[in-house]
Amino acid sequence: GPEAQWDATPANAKWQILTVIGLLEIWDECGGGGSMPHYMRGRQPGKYPTFENFRNEVHFVLDLYDPFGLFKNMKDEQKERRLVMEINNGRLAMLGIFGFLSADKVEGSVPLLKGIAKQYDGDIMAPFSADFTLFGT
Repeated sequence: GPEAQWDATPANAKWQILTVIGLLEIWDECGGGGSMPHYMRGRQPGKYPTFENFRNEVHFVLDLYDPFGLFKNMKDEQKERRLVMEINNGRLAMLGIFGFLSADKVEGSVPLLKGIAKQYDGDIMAPFSADFTLFGT
């Protein structure tokens, strides 16, 4: 199952994945290099900042949403509807992931996944290993 695949992934690859996620979070927290206010100070929730400042100052990189500018002329009400759809899809994805994690760890905890989920004997909450610690003790 996916948990065993994660366990089999080399530690350096895990650190790369978590570093990229962390950098994307920092970019969001900084409002895209100052181009947008923080979401706690007036920015619309769910509106991720563009990489325009990064493109201009460092090197070319595509934006996460609409990288080719196909939807820039979309009507506001359609944008709002699509934002709600995206938020709901994200919520459903999180429920699905946690449903599978639960079913993989505790047999029978999600009856609909009986026969689909693969039993996992490791520790789901220890992403690197059961004895991993950031602080060395």
